Amino acid sequence: MIIDCHGHYTSEPPGHHAFRKTQVEFVEGRRDAMPAYPGIADEMLMATIEQNQLRLQRERGTDLTILSPRASGMGHHIGSAENNAEWSRISNELIARIVDMFPANFAGVCQLPQSMSGDLKPVLEELERCVVELGFVGCNLNPDPSGGFWSAPPIHDRYWYPLFEKMIELQVPAMIHVSGSCSACLHTTGAHYINADTAVFMQLIQGDLFSAFPDLKLIIPHGGGAAPYHWGRYRGLAMMLDRPGLTEHLMRNVFFDSCVYHQAGIDTLFRVVGPANILFGSELLGAVKAIDPETGFAFDDTRRYIDALSLGEVERHAVFEGNVRKVYPRLDARLKAQGR
Repeated sequence: MIIDCHGHYTSEPPGHHAFRKTQVEFVEGRRDAMPAYPGIADEMLMATIEQNQLRLQRERGTDLTILSPRASGMGHHIGSAENNAEWSRISNELIARIVDMFPANFAGVCQLPQSMSGDLKPVLEELERCVVELGFVGCNLNPDPSGGFWSAPPIHDRYWYPLFEKMIELQVPAMIHVSGSCSACLHTTGAHYINADTAVFMQLIQGDLFSAFPDLKLIIPHGGGAAPYHWGRYRGLAMMLDRPGLTEHLMRNVFFDSCVYHQAGIDTLFRVVGPANILFGSELLGAVKAIDPETGFAFDDTRRYIDALSLGEVERHAVFEGNVRKVYPRLDARLKAQGR
């Protein structure tokens, strides 16, 4: 199988966006009453998937996508914990419906109702609901709910421990994924995302998170941000901080995806990090929806870059399937139940 670990529902119907717009207007005091969610008909929901994510799966030769709500749309910096809990419930239920419609093609990962209040109680409740009731296999964790101001504690801080305890109890990993940027200086997908991936990797070096949680699994997306390109810097900083080497300190628990949109970047990722810690991902449908004039193919058709590496069969299986099933044990169980 070829499993894409990083997919987003970015083809939502107009009514979904219209509701969010009016919800934000209410939160910001520009509307007197909270709007009611209009609901999305099954036929419309199915069409948005068949014409986009499912079509690209077939064209690009992949089998299953781990699907979550639009990352930039999570909007944790907007509104109260109550508002964000409602928005997360609505967004996650769309994912659950898509998975129910196409169980062979998708598995669900949930948006967490994080907020500027920092209250983790609704976060834990929604995670448990999504995993236990909706059958989701993981979650997206925003290390910076402030949208670029970094008001939350670092990822190794004890503040996050209740969430990590719940993740281990439920046997789910987290993909580290920020949402929209509040700063004009930080483009959301071109700067804020990559900055956050890199910042969290450094936070993990500074802390000792996996001594406390040896079974915790985290995926840093977008090829690990700048970390693979500056691997020597991080090895050296770990030494200066009296931390163990990166392999021992982090790489039993940290994995990178392959959402890197050119061959040289993929070459570097595999040469530096190695196939044992890489999960195939493409951000279907993601940040760059364009054709590369140098190749004639979509930038985000990342399978092509991996195919060009001439990996051995064992390494190829690990990247496309084996590592994903190891990091997402609930997905592995789901696939086995389907006879796959």
